[in-house]
Amino acid sequence: MSGTQNVKPATQEKSSSAKTDRRIRRTRETLGGALVQLIQEKPFDDITVQQVLDRAGVSRTTFYTHYRDKDDLFLSDVEDFFEFISTLLTRQGAPSSRVAPVQEFLAHLADVREFHGALVSSGKMDDVRELGLGYFARSIEQRLLKAGVTIDPASLRVSSHALAGSMFAMLEWWLRAGMPTPPAEMDAIFHRLVWNGLSR
Repeated sequence: MSGTQNVKPATQEKSSSAKTDRRIRRTRETLGGALVQLIQEKPFDDITVQQVLDRAGVSRTTFYTHYRDKDDLFLSDVEDFFEFISTLLTRQGAPSSRVAPVQEFLAHLADVREFHGALVSSGKMDDVRELGLGYFARSIEQRLLKAGVTIDPASLRVSSHALAGSMFAMLEWWLRAGMPTPPAEMDAIFHRLVWNGLSR
């Protein structure tokens, strides 16, 4: 019996793993939040890892357990955001006629316009756009399949990338123009373009 004293019950192992996952997620969110604050205060190139650590209250060892450098932290945060926003409609069970959460995305950008301005001046927008296009193209492709679009796989991939590109072009126009059109109306315009160009 003494050999079983060190064996943890399966439920205890799961609980311990969940706590570890929550700790990791909290640490990553704290570091990401610190970087976001700093990006709004100074140019990205002037930000040091030490400044992120000081702002987040996280040790250097912990930082390098998760990230290679500040660019890795930045891109990881961007990927997490695009993973979340690009799959929003599927998680919410939205009608299949909507292939991208344009309304939700634009409403979010309106809420964080100061951060967006800081991001533009950081020189990181090309990286952000490239990541976003990839995530939205994959999500749009899945949504088109769910909506019953019947075209060959190659055309579907091309169409999905073209639609993701169109969405980002609309988004950039909307921001440059001073957000003149409500997000819901932009969403409707985008989806008219989608369904006028595709047959289910």
